[in-house]
Amino acid sequence: MSSSRRIGIIDIGSNSIRLAIYELLAAGGYRVVSEFKESARLSGRIGADGSLPPAEIQATAQILKHFKRICEKHEVSEFRAAATAAIRNASNSEEIVETLRQESGFPIEIMSGEDEARIGFLGMIRTMDVEDGFLVDIGGGSTEVSLFRNRQLQHSVSFPFGAVNTTRKFATDGEFQEEQLLGIRQMVEQALAGEPWIKEAPGLPLIGLGGGVRTLSKISQRRRKYSFLQTHNYTVTAAEMDELASWLPSLPAEKRKKVDGLAKDRHDIIVPGLLILQTVFRAVNASHYVVSGAGLRDGLFFESFAPGDGTDRQVAEISSDNLLALHPTAPEAHIRQVCANALRLYDALADAGSHGYCPRIRLVLKIAAKLYRIGASLQYYQYQKHSFHMIAHTRIDGLSHREMLLCALIASFKAKSRTQQAMAPYKDILLETDLELICKLGVLLQLAIALDVSETQAIEVMTAFTEGTTLHLKVRTKHDPSAEYREVEGHQKDFKKAWGIQLNLHELSFSKN
Repeated sequence: MSSSRRIGIIDIGSNSIRLAIYELLAAGGYRVVSEFKESARLSGRIGADGSLPPAEIQATAQILKHFKRICEKHEVSEFRAAATAAIRNASNSEEIVETLRQESGFPIEIMSGEDEARIGFLGMIRTMDVEDGFLVDIGGGSTEVSLFRNRQLQHSVSFPFGAVNTTRKFATDGEFQEEQLLGIRQMVEQALAGEPWIKEAPGLPLIGLGGGVRTLSKISQRRRKYSFLQTHNYTVTAAEMDELASWLPSLPAEKRKKVDGLAKDRHDIIVPGLLILQTVFRAVNASHYVVSGAGLRDGLFFESFAPGDGTDRQVAEISSDNLLALHPTAPEAHIRQVCANALRLYDALADAGSHGYCPRIRLVLKIAAKLYRIGASLQYYQYQKHSFHMIAHTRIDGLSHREMLLCALIASFKAKSRTQQAMAPYKDILLETDLELICKLGVLLQLAIALDVSETQAIEVMTAFTEGTTLHLKVRTKHDPSAEYREVEGHQKDFKKAWGIQLNLHELSFSKN
């Protein structure tokens, strides 16, 4: 019996048609194993009568038939295919869907604007640790704006303009004059004016979804020479976005094609998308922009195939558990023990006033403890090096870019000099004080690992507390703890150097099993 399922998620968007193939493991854990994209620009191909011409329907059907062949090669057994604004708003939408179904075999659902907002929100909120904010999803043929509070959707609206149909309306040649730019802004402002709740929550972040928003983040990263090339959870200031909104429209279309980070097939539609985004930002009086790399396709997958565990665990914990399920390299009991040891030591040092780190740092340490040996899934020898790269360059949802790097550096810690070398490429993200933080928590994690070096849970730490300049660990032994004692002894010098505290173990009992 197969140990996994392959699932195809198809997004028939107004600008592009995408296929994401997910693998869902029977033992837990999911991942995208392949992704395909075809440019369609359906919103720009709607005829004067409001219908999508037969030739365009057939072209779309050919793309879906190609996706079907891909799915067969990947042994995909389950599907969800959704069409958004271009087909939803076409006067012959029923004919389009029926033709596509007959030609491709995919059961295609037409999503309402309300559905599109809800599913996009689900994709975002399952992958970001944010309590309150506005969400904007700028597609090719529609724009959805939502307000959420306490991670719950409060209001949403779908507007019938997006990057593609706005380009078609205002500048088919990709050249923008001031009059056209003003027209786009006024169109958006008039639409937003009909939704009073838009102005009810100033000062919140504006989170952006969609290919256009991700493209803007890539342009920003190239201009800043940003060292961490991941768009999910990337932040952009209002001033920087205003600068882009002034610069990009001023470029001739041919020059815009050469902008670093901007795909050539987006050189024309990027400007209307940017102006829609900026106008929404100003209308809601947001604090800053945040980019979500997850959206509609993720939401479709979550809703149908991974509805969640029903707990209130933090996003980062769920994401790191998923990564661990995909790359199990140590007994679960050992990982639990290392986590428990690390957090008990951390909390004891906090109680003694040895550190005043914020709660987010405790979360970073917990995830580092879970994932410290994940690199062994590539190769056990020098697994620390592989763990660093897997943690730093595999998206851990719910963590900021700095937190991801901290997690990777703590998990792979060996020595201060090596940490300095590993930090060097990320000076634009990490703080100067992070070296001391990483060294302290790296040494602490190494001690937590040493307390279960045999991976048999020979020692259980019952209590941890500081007294003067000594950290006392009262432990209960279940069987021969000699390996653990030797390993802990080898870490005592480093622990005292990092924390300025002596370590003392007290054995409560011993029973040989």
